[in-house]
Amino acid sequence: MKTVSVKASGNYDVIIGTDLISQIGKYASQIRSHCKAAVISDTNVWPIYGELVSASLSAAGFATIHFTFPAGEASKNANTYLEILNFLAENQVTRTDLVIALGGGVVGDITGFAAATFLRGVSYIQVPTSLLAMVDSSVGGKTAIDLPAGKNLVGAFKQPKLVLCDISTLNTLPQKLFLDGCAEVIKYGMLYDADLIYYLQQTGPDFDREQVIAECVSLKRNVVQDDEFDTGARQKLNFGHTIGHGIETNSNFQNTHGQAVAAGMSIVTKAAASRGICTYDTYQMLTELLQRFSLPISTNFSAQALYQSALSDKKRAGGTVSLIIPREPGHCDIFPMPVSELESFIEAGL
Repeated sequence: MKTVSVKASGNYDVIIGTDLISQIGKYASQIRSHCKAAVISDTNVWPIYGELVSASLSAAGFATIHFTFPAGEASKNANTYLEILNFLAENQVTRTDLVIALGGGVVGDITGFAAATFLRGVSYIQVPTSLLAMVDSSVGGKTAIDLPAGKNLVGAFKQPKLVLCDISTLNTLPQKLFLDGCAEVIKYGMLYDADLIYYLQQTGPDFDREQVIAECVSLKRNVVQDDEFDTGARQKLNFGHTIGHGIETNSNFQNTHGQAVAAGMSIVTKAAASRGICTYDTYQMLTELLQRFSLPISTNFSAQALYQSALSDKKRAGGTVSLIIPREPGHCDIFPMPVSELESFIEAGL
């Protein structure tokens, strides 16, 4: 078991190990005791782990209630968000109670946003059950829902009280979704850790899960502590996301987040190589690694369609949008690009 401590506006631990879900009552008791625990989950995760989570919480003295919504990105919307708020209100959840997000990135994002805004803020715990959520979305306090115009356009910063990454849950995750999360793992290597990239080249998807998750969480912890509210260096975590979010939106979320980010990273790196910002070797190395993890390196959507989506991207500031471009493994830079040049840049990467 590994523990990564995050010191931000709220300090908390990210605990990574096996069979943690069966002990959730013990860990939750260290934050609140003998109160109400409202578990928010989805229709994929709750049938597998709901009974185990409820039993552990009840044994620890919590009055446990739960709410589930249909699994998938399409549920990360205002309607589901309001349903969660009404559920919390109808069950008289107070600021002395706990909200628990049990599921992947969608569950964590929307539950975190509900926790940030219900009663102007209630305490919550992240229990990510997907690789993508473990290495990225459950850590750092970004919470959000989607709008028809784009992903994560409404949200808040809200740090959890605890993150429990039970890697045993990855055994019930479909292989396609496990590989989906590997896109974010590769992203961290490209951003900050060349040794992680070389390790992934050797192992492929059979990497040491506890080790790699802990490394990614540690890398994100360092970024969050330096730039919690995403005004500077934290923007680098958006590598591949401006184009990736456009792919997700244009596919009506039929393309998963990891698939879209993988293609986004490849497209922006190819475009950068074509302009001499990075080497072609860097692009080739990245695409070969993505393909080893069965991740896409391109999209059928046009540069114009992706450009239009980028106009609503939250990383846009006036007439510029910040793109993250790798120089080489372990080193990326933030490139503010005039919006007027973005469509031709995307075209160079397709």
